[in-house]
Amino acid sequence: MINVGILGLGYWGPNLVRCFSELNDCKVTAVCDQSYDSLIRIKDRFPSVFPFENFDAMLERNIVDALVIATPTSTHFEFASKALERGIHTFVEKPLAETSVQCRELIALADSKDLTLFVGHVFLHSDPVKKLREIVVSGELGRISYISSRRLNLGPIRHDVSSLYDLAPHDISMINYLMGEQPERVTACGLAHLNEKIHDVCNLSMQFPGNRMGMVHCSWLDPRKERTLTIVGDRKMAIYDDLAQEKIKIYDKGITAPPTTGSFAEFQIACRYGGSYSPFVQEREPLKAECSDFIRCIVENVKPTTSGVNGLEVVQVLEAANESIWDNGAPKAVQSAKSLLAEKV
Repeated sequence: MINVGILGLGYWGPNLVRCFSELNDCKVTAVCDQSYDSLIRIKDRFPSVFPFENFDAMLERNIVDALVIATPTSTHFEFASKALERGIHTFVEKPLAETSVQCRELIALADSKDLTLFVGHVFLHSDPVKKLREIVVSGELGRISYISSRRLNLGPIRHDVSSLYDLAPHDISMINYLMGEQPERVTACGLAHLNEKIHDVCNLSMQFPGNRMGMVHCSWLDPRKERTLTIVGDRKMAIYDDLAQEKIKIYDKGITAPPTTGSFAEFQIACRYGGSYSPFVQEREPLKAECSDFIRCIVENVKPTTSGVNGLEVVQVLEAANESIWDNGAPKAVQSAKSLLAEKV
C-alpha cells in the first residue's frame, strides 16, 4: 500500500485527493495547504487524512511514500526537490518546472535515488488520445502534415503564469506524443491585455522534422469554451473534441495532386470528399487513470509515459516559445531532450 500526500488544495488538488482515495492500492495519508479552510473542507470529506499547513512539517512526519504537487508553477522545483531528496516518489502537475535547467536537475535527482518522477500531462492518460495515437501509428491517416489545437475559454484568469504556461502544456504534450518527437524550432506571439507581463492569448507554431507543423491557439479571454485538436494526414483527417459525446471523428477527406506535368492546364488538384466515422472508445476518467498509472509505475518500478523527460520536452517548447514572444515572434531552436540531458547541468 502506497501512502500518498497531496500538496496544494486549490483548483485541482481536491480532485486529486478524491481520485487517489478511490484507488485500491494506495491511501491518502496527508494533505497540505496554507489555507486552513481548505484543509477543514478536505478533512470533513476524508476524515482519515492528516492535515498540514506547513510542507516541511508534513515531510518530517514520514507518513508519505509518494507526493503529489498541485501548487503554482514557481514552487514546483523547490517542493519536488525536497521530496526527492527525502526518497519520496513525486508527481508534479504540469508544467514540471519553470525552466529546462530545473527539469534536468529533478530528473537527475530522481534517477540517482531510483525514484518515480511523474508529470501531470493528464491528456496522455486519456483513452481518446491513446486511441488517436493508435490510429496515427497504424498509418490510417497517412503521413501527418500538421496538427492544430484550440484551447479557449473565458477564464479562469491566472496571475502567476501566462496562458502559454497554463494552457498550452496540454496541447504541446499531445502534439509531441502524436508526432512521436519534439519540434526543431518554434515561433510564438501573444497578447497581454489584463497585465502587461502576463499574456492572456498566445499563438504557437512548432516546426517538426520532415516538413510537419504543430499549431496551438490558447486563450482565457474567449467567449466560448473550446477543446479541439485536428490532425491532417495525406490519406485521412481526424478531429478530437474533448467536449463532444463522440470525441474522435475520422474523415476520409484529402487533397490529391497529380504528377508533375509540362502543361499548366493539365495540373489540377483534386479534393476528395469521403465519409466519416467515430471509432468506439471505452473511456475512463482521465485524472483517475493518471493517478492509477503513477501508483503502478511506483509498484512496478517502470518509467511512466509522462516521465520527467516527457516533462522536460514540454518545458523546452514553453521556454523557446516564451523567448519568441518577447522577441517579436523570432524563431527559436529547440534542442532535443536527449542531447540536453547528456550535457552537464
